[in-house]
Amino acid sequence: MEKVLNKPWLKNYPTGISSEIHFDEYSSLVDMFNKTCKQFNQKIAFTNFGIKMSFKELEDKSCALASFLQNILKLSKGSRVAIMMPNVLQYPICTFGILKAGLIVENVNPLYTQRELETQLKDSQSETIIIIENFAYSLEQVITNTSIKNVIITSAGELLGFKGHLINFVIRKIKKMVPKYYFNKAYNFSKIIEIGSTYELKETSNDLNDVAFLQYTGGTSGIVKAAMLTHKNILANVLQVKEWLGSHLKYGEDIAICALPLYHIFALTCNALTFFNFGANNILITNPRDISSFVKELKKYKFTFISGVNTLFNKLLQDNDFKNCNFSKLRISLAGGMQVQKKVAENWQAATDCVLSVGYGLSETSPAVCIDPIGRKDFSDTLGLPLPSTEISIQDNDGNHLDFNLPGEICIRGPQVMKGYWNNEEETKNAITSDGWFKTGDIGIMTEAGYPKIVDRKKDMIIISGFNVYPNEIEEVAMMHEKIFEAGCVGISNKDGTESIKLFVSLVLGKTLTNQEILEHCKKNLTGYKVPKIIEFRDELPKTNVGKVLRRQLRDEEPSKTSSDSHQ
Repeated sequence: MEKVLNKPWLKNYPTGISSEIHFDEYSSLVDMFNKTCKQFNQKIAFTNFGIKMSFKELEDKSCALASFLQNILKLSKGSRVAIMMPNVLQYPICTFGILKAGLIVENVNPLYTQRELETQLKDSQSETIIIIENFAYSLEQVITNTSIKNVIITSAGELLGFKGHLINFVIRKIKKMVPKYYFNKAYNFSKIIEIGSTYELKETSNDLNDVAFLQYTGGTSGIVKAAMLTHKNILANVLQVKEWLGSHLKYGEDIAICALPLYHIFALTCNALTFFNFGANNILITNPRDISSFVKELKKYKFTFISGVNTLFNKLLQDNDFKNCNFSKLRISLAGGMQVQKKVAENWQAATDCVLSVGYGLSETSPAVCIDPIGRKDFSDTLGLPLPSTEISIQDNDGNHLDFNLPGEICIRGPQVMKGYWNNEEETKNAITSDGWFKTGDIGIMTEAGYPKIVDRKKDMIIISGFNVYPNEIEEVAMMHEKIFEAGCVGISNKDGTESIKLFVSLVLGKTLTNQEILEHCKKNLTGYKVPKIIEFRDELPKTNVGKVLRRQLRDEEPSKTSSDSHQ
């Protein structure tokens, strides 16, 4: 216990950074939102496709949405409202509007398959969803199996004026990215803003311990589960990151690139909340996978901050036009979600003259736990330093605190640790100890300098482009195919440091199946990044004496592969 209480990381804290945060500035996320909008009023809060939205406009539209949810839909405090869309101006309006109405934001990955969408909505029991039209068809197919009663539909170009009409035309008519859908009753986003603005908003008191977000994450059991993140959890993380980055930023002057999706906890807390609170102009990138268009957008701004994951930074570096961006104002490049490769970090610094700082966190921790000291000159394979008011302990299987450089499970304690899992007491008890330590499932060490470092993963989780993939779900989907008898899924290491998903299957006796047929089955039921890259057929999979597939054996038998081994 002594090593934890001593907090060895504090001796390496940058000058001027406090070891603790205090909650005396804001009473809730809504209070933070109101004060930030008042402070920066006419400044630009968010930009999308070149169209700007001021803090005042964001406040007005969020209040109108909140009023509609209260007065027309009659939603009561604590009701969940799902948001299913990419990075568009509607996203922050919805997020803050839902919170102002005293409700809970449920983030939904818009790329979910129908099966994934149905599973999550069933779990949350949400009655209301705000969805971009591109994915309305998927909702239509499953809505009768969920609790959804209220559907609010928007489009990519809805708030973008004349440019928006052109964007919608291309999306609908040229690229045909909006399948036909039908609902008995659905509301138009702009119309509800108009209606809501005619009603009086009833200010709802939000307690710091009220749940603000349901952030879904996978589970080792294969069952979907949502981290309950309270106003205090998220606000704590905003204050922690502000304390860490503050001296490197200028209130009301920063331009932050938001390429990661806002439904991902990293972008949500970092861009939509923390940099919002700095008064920054967040540039929302709707489709970061279109690298050439992304780079064209980057070239328009002297941006000061960019967040991303290793694969995103690497793809930007490989674009020939990226070197023509203006990096003269870039002060912070922050990477999280997955391990950063040394080569990518070095190439990024060479191209931008800005060190790629590493962060570590999880959905359950709102997410930031550690961040590199900003401005350090050398690449580090550690996780950075624990943020203010954060404790990290390396523990053995019995919960004992281990000494420096001894491997054990990384455990976290701090105000950003979730309240628990939504409607899942058992998983909550398994994850959080009686004295408040959250067990990450990552195996790491603590260096004498106070830098934690991951050395292995306790869980079988696979990380693809910063997203967690859990083998149970892949195996469950595979087993839905009538010709598959058993399945085992593992992550395998590529030469470039990334991971690929490999699926091992054995078939029902007498049945035949091709790689392509399995891939098509998986694509129908899994989001793209969860679809296996490699499939291997076996007569039988290794199992324990009680019949459980031995993933570790499959993984240990597997030599390192490269992406060239992919069957896709």
